[in-house]
Formats: sequence, structure tokens, C-alpha cells
Amino acid sequence: MTTRAPDPTDHPDETTAAPLTWLYVPGDRPGTMAKALAAGADVVVVDLEDAVAPDRKEYARAATADLLSERPPVPVHVRVNALDGPESAADLHVLAALPALAGLRLPKVCSPAQVRRTAHNTPRLPLYALLESALAVEHAYAIATAHPALRGIALGETDLRADLGVREDAGLDWPRSRVVLAARAAGLAAPPQSVHPDVRDLAGLAASCARGRALGFFGRAAIHPRQLPVIEAAYLPTPEEIERAESVIEAAAVRPGAQALPDGRFIDTAVVAGAHRTLALARRT
Repeated sequence: MTTRAPDPTDHPDETTAAPLTWLYVPGDRPGTMAKALAAGADVVVVDLEDAVAPDRKEYARAATADLLSERPPVPVHVRVNALDGPESAADLHVLAALPALAGLRLPKVCSPAQVRRTAHNTPRLPLYALLESALAVEHAYAIATAHPALRGIALGETDLRADLGVREDAGLDWPRSRVVLAARAAGLAAPPQSVHPDVRDLAGLAASCARGRALGFFGRAAIHPRQLPVIEAAYLPTPEEIERAESVIEAAAVRPGAQALPDGRFIDTAVVAGAHRTLALARRT
């Protein structure tokens, strides 16, 4: 049975408190994992799935357990292997015993039942579902409301592109919007964008982040530390945006209710709420 979604208006500032940057690091590289903790990301995601060769899975689990034998300086999540594959049970067995682990990222989720089973097996851990197929996107809201332990959803765009046969980036706009809507309707924070795979293309990353922000995403996963400041700059308010937000709040304080500002902008309750959110984001710096 699907869990009832919370009222999204109960936590209007949930997105502003959500992580902005998620740095992926292979689970079988202890030195790289240690460096990632000091790279400046809000969350480090240790990857036991795609980044680890089949013959290194056991070593990666042991290295991850060693990393989390003490509480790290930033939250650490782990992306486990596919839930319907042979490695996931071993992953969950090891990870469920690690008190320093902050969350599990579940790849290739396509049904609410997968979330519920994982929550049953790892009762204390927050879960984050990655939607990487057409079926997963179709079930986005059901997955987002599957269990109270689920704290977020996001797209895995590499697999989704392959599943859909999409060649142009615009072909993913509908699935992206679908996931943004499902997260909001379920009372979850806005999803982060999927990774930008070219770590040298910082201009392309910035343009892609601007597009993602326009679609309603918040923050982004990264695969190299050099991508982190680009993501932060794209998602945090500009000085101009801060100035406009301050003018909206000042006007609303003098005269509550709908009104037109001297520069022609019309403001109402929704616009004022957006201005408060902009300033809350600005305070993250």
C-alpha cells in the first residue's frame, strides 16, 4: 500500500536546507575517498555500483566500511548495487551495521515495492531512489511516496538516455519535469540534477545547471571536485536576484497584499514567498 504523501506546504524551506552538491567517488579507492571528504561537497556519495568492477565489489565494501568506521566530516551516502542483482544483499548487510552512514542511494529503482523492501532491511537509514528507466519515470510519484524512509528521488540520466534512445538533451526535458513534479507533490526536496559526464567542460556544465535550475532542480551530483564551484555558482542567487528579493520583501512589509512595484513588477503572496526562499539560499554562503 502506498504511503500517503505529506502536504508539501508543511515544509516550505525544505529545499533551501537540502544538500546542493553531491560528489561521487569510487568505493574501491580509499585514497580518493579520503580526499573527497575534504573537497567541499555537501554530501560524498561512495559508489559501489557502476564505478566498481565486478571483481572489486567485495574490496569496495570493505573499504567503505573502513571509511565509515569513524564519523566523517561531511555526510556520506553509499550507492549500492542494483537491487535486483547479486551484489545488493551483501551491500545492505555490510552497510546496515555502519552508524556513521548518512544514507543509501538506490540505483535503477522502478517500483515502490523495491523501496519498501530496502526500508524493511535497513530500518534506520534514509533512502534516495534513482530513476533510470521509462518505467521508473512512469512510477515516479508512487516511488516518491512508497515509504517514510525515502527522502529524495533523482534521475540517472545515462541509463535513461539508453533506455529511451534519446540523442538530444531536450529529449529528457519531460522526464526531468516529471521527476521535479513528483518530488514536490510527495513533499520531498527538489531533486538534484544528474551528473555532467565531461569533467573538463565547465562551460557546458554551467549552461546545463542553468537549464536545470529553470526546470526546478536544486543542486547537482558531481564526479570531480572541479565541478563543485560551478554547481554552487549556478544554483545560489546572484547579487541581482538578492537585490530584487530584498525589494519585494521591503515592499510587502510596508504594504501587505498584492501590489505593483514602481519598476512594474507585480507581487503577491507567492512572489513574497519566493523572495524569502531566495534570501534563505543566499544565507547558505
